Amino acid sequence: MSEEIFDVVNARDEVIDQAPRALVHAKNLLHRAVHVLVFSPDGKLFLQKRSMKKDCFPGTWDSSASGHLDQGESYDACAVRELEEELGCRSDQPLDQCFKLPASIETGWEFVWVYRTTHPGPFILHPEEIERGDWFDKDSLDRWIKTQPGDFAPSFLLVWKTFLDHSAATSGLKD
Repeated sequence: MSEEIFDVVNARDEVIDQAPRALVHAKNLLHRAVHVLVFSPDGKLFLQKRSMKKDCFPGTWDSSASGHLDQGESYDACAVRELEEELGCRSDQPLDQCFKLPASIETGWEFVWVYRTTHPGPFILHPEEIERGDWFDKDSLDRWIKTQPGDFAPSFLLVWKTFLDHSAATSGLKD
Protein backbone atom coordinates (compact mmCIF):
# COMPACT_ATOMS: atom_id res chain seq x y z
CA MET A 1 0.00 0.00 0.00
CA SER A 2 1.42 3.38 -0.96
CA GLU A 3 1.72 6.23 1.51
CA GLU A 4 -1.18 8.66 1.78
CA ILE A 5 -0.80 11.98 -0.02
CA PHE A 6 -2.22 15.03 1.75
CA ASP A 7 -3.03 18.49 0.49
CA VAL A 8 -0.65 20.98 2.10
CA VAL A 9 -2.38 24.28 2.84
CA ASN A 10 -1.41 27.82 3.75
CA ALA A 11 -2.54 29.84 6.78
CA ARG A 12 -5.86 30.56 5.00
CA ASP A 13 -6.50 26.82 4.47
CA GLU A 14 -5.89 27.12 0.73
CA VAL A 15 -4.19 24.20 -1.04
CA ILE A 16 -0.64 25.10 -2.05
CA ASP A 17 0.98 21.68 -2.55
CA GLN A 18 0.69 17.94 -1.97
CA ALA A 19 3.06 15.80 0.07
CA PRO A 20 3.30 12.31 1.61
CA ARG A 21 1.89 11.86 5.11
CA ALA A 22 5.29 11.23 6.72
CA LEU A 23 6.76 14.41 5.27
CA VAL A 24 3.73 16.50 6.25
CA HIS A 25 4.00 15.30 9.84
CA ALA A 26 7.81 15.47 10.03
CA LYS A 27 7.90 19.08 8.82
CA ASN A 28 4.74 20.22 10.65
CA LEU A 29 3.18 21.33 7.38
CA LEU A 30 -0.36 22.70 7.58
CA HIS A 31 -2.95 20.19 6.38
CA ARG A 32 -6.59 19.18 6.92
CA ALA A 33 -8.59 16.78 9.09
CA VAL A 34 -12.06 16.11 10.49
CA HIS A 35 -13.40 14.93 13.82
CA VAL A 36 -16.87 13.39 14.13
CA LEU A 37 -18.61 13.29 17.51
CA VAL A 38 -21.21 10.51 17.61
CA PHE A 39 -23.87 10.78 20.30
CA SER A 40 -26.34 8.10 21.33
CA PRO A 41 -30.05 8.95 21.32
CA ASP A 42 -29.80 9.47 25.10
CA GLY A 43 -26.93 11.97 24.74
CA LYS A 44 -23.84 9.89 25.53
CA LEU A 45 -20.70 10.43 23.46
CA PHE A 46 -18.92 7.49 21.82
CA LEU A 47 -15.12 7.71 22.13
CA GLN A 48 -12.51 5.49 20.58
CA LYS A 49 -9.27 4.36 22.16
CA ARG A 50 -6.61 4.71 19.50
CA SER A 51 -4.73 1.58 18.50
CA MET A 52 -1.18 1.19 19.78
CA LYS A 53 -0.21 0.90 16.10
CA LYS A 54 -1.06 4.58 15.45
CA ASP A 55 1.88 6.88 14.69
CA CYS A 56 0.43 9.79 16.70
CA PHE A 57 -0.89 9.46 20.26
CA PRO A 58 -1.28 5.66 20.34
CA GLY A 59 -3.43 4.29 23.15
CA THR A 60 -5.16 7.59 23.91
CA TRP A 61 -8.89 8.29 23.81
CA ASP A 62 -10.12 10.37 20.89
CA SER A 63 -13.19 11.59 19.04
CA SER A 64 -15.66 8.99 17.79
CA ALA A 65 -14.07 9.11 14.34
CA SER A 66 -11.37 11.32 12.90
CA GLY A 67 -8.92 11.45 10.06
CA HIS A 68 -7.02 13.36 7.43
CA LEU A 69 -8.54 14.54 4.19
CA ASP A 70 -7.23 12.71 1.16
CA GLN A 71 -5.71 14.73 -1.65
CA GLY A 72 -8.52 16.74 -3.27
CA GLU A 73 -11.19 15.54 -0.81
CA SER A 74 -13.71 17.90 0.81
CA TYR A 75 -14.19 18.13 4.57
CA ASP A 76 -17.78 16.87 4.26
CA ALA A 77 -16.80 13.84 2.17
CA CYS A 78 -13.98 12.99 4.57
CA ALA A 79 -16.31 13.09 7.59
CA VAL A 80 -18.68 10.60 5.96
CA ARG A 81 -15.77 8.38 4.87
CA GLU A 82 -14.13 8.36 8.31
CA LEU A 83 -17.39 7.46 10.02
CA GLU A 84 -17.77 4.48 7.71
CA GLU A 85 -14.09 3.41 7.77
CA GLU A 86 -13.56 3.66 11.52
CA LEU A 87 -16.98 2.78 12.93
CA GLY A 88 -18.53 0.84 10.06
CA CYS A 89 -21.64 3.00 9.93
CA ARG A 90 -23.42 5.67 7.98
CA SER A 91 -25.51 8.35 9.58
CA ASP A 92 -29.23 8.31 8.78
CA GLN A 93 -29.16 12.08 8.44
CA PRO A 94 -26.55 14.53 7.11
CA LEU A 95 -23.73 15.20 9.57
CA ASP A 96 -24.01 18.52 11.40
CA GLN A 97 -20.98 20.69 10.67
CA CYS A 98 -20.34 22.38 14.05
CA PHE A 99 -17.19 24.52 13.89
CA LYS A 100 -13.71 24.80 12.44
CA LEU A 101 -10.51 24.84 14.48
CA PRO A 102 -7.44 26.66 13.19
CA ALA A 103 -4.25 24.72 12.65
CA SER A 104 -2.22 24.66 15.87
CA ILE A 105 0.17 22.52 17.85
CA GLU A 106 -2.85 20.93 19.63
CA THR A 107 -4.36 19.84 16.31
CA GLY A 108 -1.05 18.59 14.91
CA TRP A 109 -0.98 21.55 12.47
CA GLU A 110 -4.32 20.51 11.00
CA PHE A 111 -7.25 22.72 10.15
CA VAL A 112 -10.11 20.69 11.66
CA TRP A 113 -13.81 20.76 10.91
CA VAL A 114 -15.81 19.15 13.71
CA TYR A 115 -19.05 17.34 12.93
CA ARG A 116 -21.73 15.79 15.08
CA THR A 117 -24.30 13.08 14.51
CA THR A 118 -26.56 10.73 16.44
CA HIS A 119 -26.29 6.97 16.06
CA PRO A 120 -27.27 4.20 18.50
CA GLY A 121 -24.51 1.80 17.49
CA PRO A 122 -23.38 -0.90 17.61
CA PHE A 123 -20.26 -0.16 15.62
CA ILE A 124 -17.76 -2.28 13.73
CA LEU A 125 -14.44 -0.85 14.89
CA HIS A 126 -11.51 -0.79 12.47
CA PRO A 127 -8.89 -2.95 14.27
CA GLU A 128 -5.86 -1.16 12.79
CA GLU A 129 -7.22 2.20 13.95
CA ILE A 130 -9.13 1.50 17.16
CA GLU A 131 -8.33 -0.68 20.19
CA ARG A 132 -11.82 -0.29 21.66
CA GLY A 133 -14.62 2.21 22.18
CA ASP A 134 -17.26 3.12 24.73
CA TRP A 135 -20.08 5.54 25.52
CA PHE A 136 -19.60 8.33 28.09
CA ASP A 137 -21.97 10.83 29.64
CA LYS A 138 -20.84 14.46 29.80
CA ASP A 139 -20.23 14.64 33.56
CA SER A 140 -18.17 11.43 33.71
CA LEU A 141 -16.12 12.52 30.71
CA ASP A 142 -15.51 16.00 32.15
CA ARG A 143 -14.34 14.51 35.50
CA TRP A 144 -12.01 12.08 33.69
CA ILE A 145 -10.51 14.85 31.55
CA LYS A 146 -9.97 17.02 34.63
CA THR A 147 -8.17 14.28 36.58
CA GLN A 148 -6.34 12.46 33.76
CA PRO A 149 -5.96 14.68 30.68
CA GLY A 150 -3.02 12.55 29.47
CA ASP A 151 -5.47 9.74 28.70
CA PHE A 152 -6.74 11.78 25.73
CA ALA A 153 -5.31 12.87 22.39
CA PRO A 154 -4.53 16.62 22.60
CA SER A 155 -6.72 17.37 19.60
CA PHE A 156 -9.71 15.73 21.29
CA LEU A 157 -9.24 17.88 24.40
CA LEU A 158 -9.43 20.99 22.21
CA VAL A 159 -12.37 19.61 20.20
CA TRP A 160 -14.33 18.78 23.38
CA LYS A 161 -13.64 22.13 25.09
CA THR A 162 -14.64 24.03 21.96
CA PHE A 163 -17.70 21.83 21.48
CA LEU A 164 -18.88 22.57 25.02
CA ASP A 165 -18.26 26.29 24.50
CA HIS A 166 -20.14 26.23 21.19
CA SER A 167 -23.66 27.04 22.35
CA ALA A 168 -25.47 25.83 19.24
CA ALA A 169 -23.91 22.38 19.56
CA THR A 170 -24.47 21.81 23.28
CA SER A 171 -28.27 21.78 23.26
CA GLY A 172 -28.45 18.00 22.74
CA LEU A 173 -26.05 17.01 25.54
CA LYS A 174 -27.47 15.16 28.51
CA ASP A 175 -25.74 14.58 31.82
